Amino acid sequence: MQLINETIEQYCKEFTSPLDEVRTANELFTTTFHAHPQMHSGYVQGKVLEMFSFMLRPSRVLEIGTFTGFSALSLVKGMAPNGILHTIEIREDDAETAKQYFKDAQESRIVQHVGNALDIIPTLNEVWDLIFIDADKVGYIDYYELTLPNVKTGGIILADNVLFHGEVFQTPLKGKNAIAIDRFNRYIREDNRVEQVMLSIRDGLMVIRKL
Repeated sequence: MQLINETIEQYCKEFTSPLDEVRTANELFTTTFHAHPQMHSGYVQGKVLEMFSFMLRPSRVLEIGTFTGFSALSLVKGMAPNGILHTIEIREDDAETAKQYFKDAQESRIVQHVGNALDIIPTLNEVWDLIFIDADKVGYIDYYELTLPNVKTGGIILADNVLFHGEVFQTPLKGKNAIAIDRFNRYIREDNRVEQVMLSIRDGLMVIRKL
């Protein structure tokens, strides 16, 4: 299912401020050469992540799922000058790709972790201003519950792919990822610790604010 009409997406891109040189190169590499280009956040969503960062001016950011580094480079843009972004990636090859782009961007505020996020997150002694969840979909609720206690009041969690290629609209639901995402969406809706809005950007972005 095509969630966003290509003409609409291109029009939105035309009226969105340009990416910097490093993210432009990263997007070109990922969409051209990576085996899973659909996992790339995309031009417009990258600018949305950047805008959230500038609005929040976070000091501590956690990204669960680095991929090739595009989203981290977007989130770090508006971070406080003394801020730190921790990003976790389970695939070593993607982490190495991201590492090179972080180096190209001369960005020293990004701390990379390679391994299972469920093991790494408890070792990070931080209070989070902003979290971006974009990892394995079956783990979304676990990542959410593991991190929410350490999100400051008023802090934001962004969850990507909450429409999961339109598969969440199917009846009955098919596939473990679509089932997991639908379960996550319903879980958030019933959680009185937060309020949320679902945005139909790219593959769906849930904005969750801790009360």
